[in-house]
Formats: sequence, C-alpha cells, structure tokens
Amino acid sequence: MSGTLNKVMLIGHLGDEVKIHYFEGGNCIARFPLATNETYTNRQTGEKVTNTDWHNIVVRNKAAEICEKYLSKGDKVYVEGRLKNRQWQGEDGNTRYTTEVHVQDFTFLSTKKESMANAQQTPAVTPQSEPVKPANPAPVEETEQDDDLPF
Repeated sequence: MSGTLNKVMLIGHLGDEVKIHYFEGGNCIARFPLATNETYTNRQTGEKVTNTDWHNIVVRNKAAEICEKYLSKGDKVYVEGRLKNRQWQGEDGNTRYTTEVHVQDFTFLSTKKESMANAQQTPAVTPQSEPVKPANPAPVEETEQDDDLPF
C-alpha cells in the first residue's frame, strides 16, 4: 500500500465556547478547544491519575454555524477529521506553530441543556413483569370474512 492516511477521531468535552469568524462571501470558520482524558491507577501509590490533553478544533461553514448554535462549554462531542499544522509570525516577531484538527464529521453526544433537562425529568423507572397468560385460553372462533380489501 503506497497511500497515506491522516485521520483523527476524538470524543471529549468543550473547554470553552465556540468562537466563529465570518469572511467576505459568507464563509466562516469556528474554533474551540476539546479536552480528552486518560485515567489510570499509579501502581506504586495506588492513587488514580488523570491526564488531560487539549486539542484545537476547527470547523468550517455550515458545520461551524451548527456548532456555534448548539454547543457550549462542557458539552461532550465526537469529532472526526484530519490533522493540520500551521505556522505564523507572532506580534513579538517569533514564529508560532500549532496543530489543529480540521473537522470533517461530528456528532453531539450530550449538551448541557440535555443534561439539565434529564436531571429535572428523571422519571421513576419500575421494572415491568411479563403479562400473565391464562392457563386455559378461551377458544377463538374463526369466522371467514369475504371482503374485497387487498389487505
């Protein structure tokens, strides 16, 4: 196989609000940080350790507008895209570098609004038992119906 692959799949929580920028001609770009966590137990101390990685997410055009409208800080989202490296000159004259995930597909997994609504509307769930079947079912009379319905 001589091809290459640049694919990223992340599930994480928004670290800030979605910031969107509009260009002439109607195009736009949205950016937000996404946090992913890795949790493990330290073998020597026995305590739980959580490491958080931050990812710079970039979404374009209609998808950017959807993200801005429905996502907010703390929401859980699945993003799929490709890594892109970018460099620019900072105000101090130094060259800056960043790695971004340019989103091609995304799915909202939970939003604050949904989480709050679910917390307020948690109905008591009672297990349902199977309906009791009578020991001797009543005989069913079969009647022949002659109608012209096709079903």
